[in-house]
Amino acid sequence: MPTIILLTISNIFMTFAWYGHLKYRSSPLWIAILASWGIAFAEYCFQVPANRIGYGRFDGAQLKTIQEVITLIVFCVFSVFYLKEELRWNYLAGFGCIVAAVFFVFHKW
Repeated sequence: MPTIILLTISNIFMTFAWYGHLKYRSSPLWIAILASWGIAFAEYCFQVPANRIGYGRFDGAQLKTIQEVITLIVFCVFSVFYLKEELRWNYLAGFGCIVAAVFFVFHKW
């Protein structure tokens, strides 16, 4: 559970680092880059421990899959509430296909 919590916090920071500047398109690009780097540093402070703690209970592919699913959930919330974008059915269908990958990665074959 600590891995999931840390990855969620990490992904919140990551989403703001990658997409938060889109609301401020009039700001110079170099400011957006520096701000994003600063936020990304905080993201790594949660992501690295999350993977260190989780590795062993999960393998590398499972950690990456967990991270991607969390990223999609965080991004959906961010997109609707921060960017004020509509969450369309086709986005959800595409995200659903990615989430279906969880079955293949975690299923014991």
